[in-house]
Amino acid sequence: MSFSNYLETELLDHVFANNAYTSPTTVYVGLFTAAPSEAGGGTEVSGGSYARQSGSFSVSGNTATTSAAIEYPTATASWGTITSIGIYDASTAGNLLAYANLSSSKTIASGDVFRIPTGDIDITLD
Repeated sequence: MSFSNYLETELLDHVFANNAYTSPTTVYVGLFTAAPSEAGGGTEVSGGSYARQSGSFSVSGNTATTSAAIEYPTATASWGTITSIGIYDASTAGNLLAYANLSSSKTIASGDVFRIPTGDIDITLD
């Protein structure tokens, strides 16, 4: 995953300029039909019972990994083809923290459920 410009600036400011950064108490995973970039943007799914879902992570060494599965509500309309995910500091609006393209895109039709299994999201710092 790549960090957003927002998170990069916050972390640099916190570590090197000694300015406080308060990490979110909960992070949320959003689904995209067009990928965001470091500046944000992209096309997040909307409608059809879509809502960002909270994610929990554990950290080992230089990698944060999802520690529980993430399941979205049953789509009540087509969500389109999911190509990317983004991690946010809020359930709506908020700041994009990190993003990545999926290894395989997935088309979600009405009646489908999108799931991300435990351990399928890794965020690594090198």
